[in-house]
Amino acid sequence: MLKHPPVVKETDLPLLVDLYELAMAQAYWSEGMNENAVFSLFFRTLPENRNFVLACGQQHVAYIIESLVFTDEHIKRLESLGRFQPRFLDWLREFRFSGSVHAIAEGTPVFPQEPLLEVEGPVAEVQLLESLVMNYVHLESVLASKAVRLIFAAQGRPVVDFGMRRTHGMDAAHRGVRAYRFAGLAGTSNVLAGLDFNMPVYGTMAHSFVQACTDEMEAFRTYARLYPGTTLLVDTYDTLSAVERIIDWLREEPEVRIGGIRLDSGDLASEAAECRRMLDEAGLGHVKIMASGGLDEYKIATLVSDNAPIDGFGVGTAIGASNDEPALELAFKLTEYADLPRMKNSPGKQSFPGRKQVYRRLDSNGRLAQDVVAGRDEVFDGEPLLKPVMKRGLIIEGAIPTLDSQVDNAKRAVDTLPSQFRSLEPAHENPVVISDFLRALQRDTLAKVRG
Repeated sequence: MLKHPPVVKETDLPLLVDLYELAMAQAYWSEGMNENAVFSLFFRTLPENRNFVLACGQQHVAYIIESLVFTDEHIKRLESLGRFQPRFLDWLREFRFSGSVHAIAEGTPVFPQEPLLEVEGPVAEVQLLESLVMNYVHLESVLASKAVRLIFAAQGRPVVDFGMRRTHGMDAAHRGVRAYRFAGLAGTSNVLAGLDFNMPVYGTMAHSFVQACTDEMEAFRTYARLYPGTTLLVDTYDTLSAVERIIDWLREEPEVRIGGIRLDSGDLASEAAECRRMLDEAGLGHVKIMASGGLDEYKIATLVSDNAPIDGFGVGTAIGASNDEPALELAFKLTEYADLPRMKNSPGKQSFPGRKQVYRRLDSNGRLAQDVVAGRDEVFDGEPLLKPVMKRGLIIEGAIPTLDSQVDNAKRAVDTLPSQFRSLEPAHENPVVISDFLRALQRDTLAKVRG
């Protein structure tokens, strides 16, 4: 038994908080501040290389919120810090979230100032959720937003996740695959995550297997025998020589079934073209060509625009680490307390007070035309995106669809994006309009707090 588990245990999630959240919760409790509060999760600006964020995790996190319980062991560990009063620790011992959550559907493209979710409840209860909720939604949204760009670049060719080895931690490697499903990836090499999230699992061999065998053909013959229809990694020594030997072998033994070859290095476009020519001339047009090795959306887009005869792509580091934009400046801000609007006015970090709704309007072609961020009780044309998923601390029955249904809905949502948002180049457009009511509420609230 490991003294320290390699990942955070589900039962220990109540302690996955920043210290100031517990300190503020004690201060709220100590001062009798137990009025209802509303916190909104959103971002103010897009990362430089993103035209939208594919929001993920904001509904599923409700399952975590619903199950949070401070155990006796948690209380003992907190007691050891010497910062918390015994009666407050008793309050934590009885903690069960009693509020509500409104969230947009998972896999929804979102833009600046649009709440991904809003959490309502007694202020101390909601404050305790801040870092946990932000961490959970941030990871999946960042990885999904990178992955969907690969889908755009591939233009219908399948993209497979090879990123587990360089993902930042085991939790990210696992939950990232859930995010990749929303983005539309065809599969993953990650066995556990593929099984857990109902995603096809792909993989054949590494160069080490070829190197460990007496010669390259022995490795190929072994894999073809064990795994009919396999994909063979052909660039361990000399790509074109390997393909030539495979062709000779398949002529001698036509009953052998090979599904494809994989190129992992070199000039992928030129090597793919030559391999395709050789295979086609040998009557092996059914053998597909897969490419991997340092790929990202820009390299894939170049290969596609150059008409490289590549049938699919495996992407590792670029997707697993979201290496160009690894972070999203999410904010979890108080927007209402004790039935009064609240806001922040720091330079560059101004927020809009009040409970909110987002209305998405499509044009006559079914493309996104405009989003309106409005007050919760305002009504505008379009679909209201924020829907209740929790009430009185419990998930609303039927409010969160199955993962497969969510993935289907996400594809439809992404398909509504106009071409400028699906481009790899900056869109320089923002479809978001803030309602006059919210702007007036912000102005009036600021005037009141300034005195």
